[in-house]
Amino acid sequence: QVQLVESGGGSVQAGGSLRLSCEGSGRTFSGDTMGWFRQAPGQEREFVGSIQWSGGSTYYAATVKGRFTISRDNAKNTVYLQMNSLKPEDTAVYYCAAAPGLVGIVTMTRAYPYWGQGTQVTVSS
Repeated sequence: QVQLVESGGGSVQAGGSLRLSCEGSGRTFSGDTMGWFRQAPGQEREFVGSIQWSGGSTYYAATVKGRFTISRDNAKNTVYLQMNSLKPEDTAVYYCAAAPGLVGIVTMTRAYPYWGQGTQVTVSS
C-alpha cells in the first residue's frame, strides 16, 4: 500500500519560513516525479513545484520560484519543501503527490495517482 505522509505545517508570520516533509512508503519512488500542490479555501488545487526523484531536477510555479526549494533524501524516502519569505497568500493546505514513471515537468493533478493527506500552512500578516 502506497502512503505519502506530510508533516511540518503550522502557523508563521509573513516573512518567516517553514519546511514541509513528505515521507513515502509502499513502493520505490526512484523513477517518479514528486510534486507539491496546495489548496486554499474555495480555490482549486494548484501546482507548487516538483522534483525528479532520479537526478533531482526541480521545477517551480512562478508564484513561489525563488522562495521555495524542493529537495529529497533517498535514504529516508522523503521529499522536502523549504518555504522562505512566506506571504499571507501562501496560506493553504499543502499536499505531496507521486507520479510513477513520469519525467519532465508534471504540473497537472490528474497525472499524480498517489497523494498525501495534506498539512495546513497559515501565514499571518
